[in-house]
Amino acid sequence: TGAKEIKIKLGILLQKPDSAIDLVIPYNEKPEKPAKTQKPSLDEALQWRDSLDKVLQNNYGLASFKSFLKSEFSEENLEFWIACEDYKKIKSPDKMAEKAKKIYEEFIQTEAPKEVNIDHFTKDITMKNLVEPSPSSFDVAQKRIHALMEKDSLPRFVRSEFYQELIK
Repeated sequence: TGAKEIKIKLGILLQKPDSAIDLVIPYNEKPEKPAKTQKPSLDEALQWRDSLDKVLQNNYGLASFKSFLKSEFSEENLEFWIACEDYKKIKSPDKMAEKAKKIYEEFIQTEAPKEVNIDHFTKDITMKNLVEPSPSSFDVAQKRIHALMEKDSLPRFVRSEFYQELIK
């Protein structure tokens, strides 16, 4: 009967109202939603105007920025940036080489399906770096694309409805 008793006790615990929790939280604050979907505060969103990094570090910002770029068919830069971030986390040299090849084929090589807009100099450095893939193989290209997004996409994003909705 031990197991049965535990089940009953659990059932009672689960039915308890949450009123105790309500007492702890000041009435004007709702419990925080998980960060994933949480809309940024106005202050946070306003900081995005000056800093692409703040957009990229915020899940909501990243998602909004991505939707915006998709709407103007330029999400390949952000996708490349994200791919580079993921690439840097790879520990295994084999997996790194495999991912490096994928990133190169998808974003860097001429006529790649999602070719990013980098100059020949950057492309050459990146190709040299890929002879021996390392965590920094794409750093130069990633910095270029980051600068491009900050200079070009971010100002358009800030003027877009996606962003204006957030700071209403």
